[in-house]
Amino acid sequence: MTGPRAALAAARTFLFVPGDRPDRYAKAHASGADQVIVDLEDAVAPADKDAARAHVAAWLEAGHRPVVRINAPGTPWAEADLAVAAEHGCPVMVPKSDDPAVLSELAARTAGRCPLVALIETARGVLRAPEVAGAPGVVRLAFGNVDLAADLGVAPDDHLALTHARSQVVLASAAAGLCPPVDGVTTAVRDTDTLTADVAHGRRLGFTGKLCVHPTQLPYVTDGFAPSEAELAWARSVLDAGDTVTTVDGQMVDRPVLERARRILAQEAR
Repeated sequence: MTGPRAALAAARTFLFVPGDRPDRYAKAHASGADQVIVDLEDAVAPADKDAARAHVAAWLEAGHRPVVRINAPGTPWAEADLAVAAEHGCPVMVPKSDDPAVLSELAARTAGRCPLVALIETARGVLRAPEVAGAPGVVRLAFGNVDLAADLGVAPDDHLALTHARSQVVLASAAAGLCPPVDGVTTAVRDTDTLTADVAHGRRLGFTGKLCVHPTQLPYVTDGFAPSEAELAWARSVLDAGDTVTTVDGQMVDRPVLERARRILAQEAR
């Protein structure tokens, strides 16, 4: 995997910017986020959709390549959104991803030029996550905790209520051979304690990135998903011992342990 697909797979921080606020595009671009998502969906009122799309088209014409969150397939704006993204070959985030056939069609219509980030944010999407993850063009899954919580009738910040759904998305990604998925947003923008706890919870479940709604969240997310010094030291000790060693510091070492050590050190290089 190379180019935009590799960058999407490796990204830890994904920063949303409203599509109808072109004055914020440059600030988001300069924020240090691994990926910027220009949002044409939830952040934009219906009356402003066409103007927002025009602003995004101009930004793409200038040579920028953010992720574009289009409106959900089947809505009145989705076709025009997709056409703008396809013209410039930029990554596309697909909301309400719950039908692999729809994702396959999107990939075909962009001739494979637009890597897809499938946003799982409905109960149907969670149950069909393995099929969604295996659809052509899908590079990574993302977890939409706010919309899913509304679908389920639970709070979007309730770790326990959404743990099963999060784990389903992680499992689906691994089964499809995708990079681990991107966790949902922390809506408490200025609450760094909550953000840190959310990152730790997502990382524990197997996520390796997070959707962000404000630039101030970026350093906490970047640090939270980075290997700790203890993890790095452990990984180096395992690999330094050689492939034939069966124990390190009294702990069994076999092929899966070696692979985990290599993955940890690979994350350091990001």
